[in-house]
Amino acid sequence: MGGSGRKTQQQALEERLARRIDAIVKRIQNSLPEDLRKLAEGVPVYCEWKMAPHWLEEGLAPDTLGVFSGPSIAESGECPSCESPAITFFLSELWDYSEEDFGIFDEEARITYLHEFGHYLGLEEDDMEERGLL
Repeated sequence: MGGSGRKTQQQALEERLARRIDAIVKRIQNSLPEDLRKLAEGVPVYCEWKMAPHWLEEGLAPDTLGVFSGPSIAESGECPSCESPAITFFLSELWDYSEEDFGIFDEEARITYLHEFGHYLGLEEDDMEERGLL
């Protein structure tokens, strides 16, 4: 009986955190200039509670908070059969990193989204650092 209660609590937390991510992403997108907003709205955002094994097999660190996958905007025409671009948040890792503090969670989610969107735009780590996206 105790195990199912924890699962329900985890599911409730996962849903709550995913709603927060959705609200944060929408706020960021609405604050962008129109051309960037349209680009951002075209990149779906997903939330996973735990990182799926395939991410680890692809070389992501186990404490990664989010990832951009698929072609960048510059590469999109080069590979029509490639997967679609997407941003995925790893809620458990983000929640642990934020020490279960909603304020820290929100700020880290904001930074993570901007960082991963920067990858979609084709920015390198140095470019993102210069723009405060790291």
